[in-house]
Amino acid sequence: MAELNDEKRNELGNRDFAYVDQQGERHLPIHDEAHVKNAAARFSQTHFENAAAKQRAARQIVAAAQKHGIELSEDDVVKQAAQH
Repeated sequence: MAELNDEKRNELGNRDFAYVDQQGERHLPIHDEAHVKNAAARFSQTHFENAAAKQRAARQIVAAAQKHGIELSEDDVVKQAAQH
């Protein structure tokens, strides 16, 4: 996976992350294929402020996966969270 150093991370907009918490901390970058795959893999390890935030993040990851041609399995925790 391409490294995302602080400089590159700071150049990304909030829309390039699946989750931005109430303090403005950005989590789960989804700006390219490698990071979308990583976000899907790390989704269940991420702490979300509430269920709605978790569902929004899941939907963002699913949309990014579709954009980058990544197929998520039906039993993928991200896909399941996006549907609830």
